[in-house]
Amino acid sequence: MLGFSMLLSVLVSLVYGDGDSIGILIAAGCTVLIGALGLWHGRGAAELSTRDGFAVVTLGWLAMSACGALPFLFSGAITSPTDAFFESASGFTTTGASILTDIESMPHGVLFWRSFTHWVGGMGIIVFSIAILPFLGVGGMQMFKAESPGPTADKLTPRIRDTAEILWGVYVLITAVEILLLRFGGMPWFDSACHAFGTLATGGFSTKNASIGHYTSPYIHYVITVFMFIAGVNFSLHYHALRGRLKQYWRSPEFRFYLGVVLASILVLFALRLFYTHPGSAKTGLERAFREAAFQTVAISTTTGYATADFELWHPLAQLLLVVLMLMGGMAGSTGGGLKAMRVQILIKQARVELHKLIHPETFYPIRLGRKALSGDIVANVLAFFLLYVLLTIFGTMAMALLGLDHVTSLTAVIASLSNIGPGLGAVGPTDNYAAIPTLGKWVLSFLMIIGRLEIYTVLVLVTRTYWAK
Repeated sequence: MLGFSMLLSVLVSLVYGDGDSIGILIAAGCTVLIGALGLWHGRGAAELSTRDGFAVVTLGWLAMSACGALPFLFSGAITSPTDAFFESASGFTTTGASILTDIESMPHGVLFWRSFTHWVGGMGIIVFSIAILPFLGVGGMQMFKAESPGPTADKLTPRIRDTAEILWGVYVLITAVEILLLRFGGMPWFDSACHAFGTLATGGFSTKNASIGHYTSPYIHYVITVFMFIAGVNFSLHYHALRGRLKQYWRSPEFRFYLGVVLASILVLFALRLFYTHPGSAKTGLERAFREAAFQTVAISTTTGYATADFELWHPLAQLLLVVLMLMGGMAGSTGGGLKAMRVQILIKQARVELHKLIHPETFYPIRLGRKALSGDIVANVLAFFLLYVLLTIFGTMAMALLGLDHVTSLTAVIASLSNIGPGLGAVGPTDNYAAIPTLGKWVLSFLMIIGRLEIYTVLVLVTRTYWAK
């Protein structure tokens, strides 16, 4: 399916006549051939076990990133295999970190493919496969269970394929609406489509060097802000809303928590943006201060990574708040990355319980999300996930620092990759890119993107002794 999706980029290339169509077509042919060989080899295989599902998901994302790099290489847009894999992995994991130094000089077909990797990856290529591949006799139950980056958290129907199709339909519908609204605001059709792909996938790839800051229209900024927030919300809630059940939003404790964090962060950033002016910069007006605060809060909290301003020039407290939002990310069941709002909720509640136990050690304090009491296993799972996230951040930062990067760049590049955000601070800030990162560092960050996109456990379970034990 990935190879056939490249044909859309070939069509775009032919329309604009940029001369990259042959290279992308060859890449599509190679990808289709690889996929066909895989289907032929596994068509008669027995039903996958849960153990097999984890391996297939991880290897699938690695293979997808490798095949996705072919259009960049064969078109000549990117000549380094390392850079091509980095750009592809960043696209499919909806990270949005880029090695391109002059995006606007790239052919339209390549730019379209680059943004389309976001759109495919955001929903989760395996969710799409589950909706289609059963017709070919390929089972998908276990992969659907192991896959978690896209809006797949809640089973809306008894059949997994039907659930995937419903979520895909919601995804397509919201994308189409955003494309139309952006075009209505004066953005060209091509840019509207590419930015809608990046928005709904919470990716961040833009067709412009200055990202969304290229556009001076407040209307465009507000439209993208709204749709980034939509993409950071559990997609099953959008499905219920489209069915007329709008109250499902407010009934979700995670949504209420997430909305509260976003609104509070906007207010703090708005105040800091309004009353603090970086030396050498002009004072920011009231509307612009609010617009930039709202845009960057939502862009970072949803892990989209678009930018309308260089937040490295903002107050240090504003930068610190954005880093905290990077860690949290969007809601479970959204296309966002990060720890997820639900896990942060549970961590906070668990911390409160431990404080209460210091005063009343004999009392049992259940942890609840809404009316639902959480089991000890769920809480332990969240605590372990957080520990793994912290350890990966520490070791990743040490690895990047070992390669000669400063501590701010090392730390935020790792967080931006593991949380699938894109821009960080320092040498990888919102007006910079990852081109200067050493080759080994790009591979480290690429794998962190995939690990983060697959919710850490899916990948790390493959290196445990238990997994390989008979």
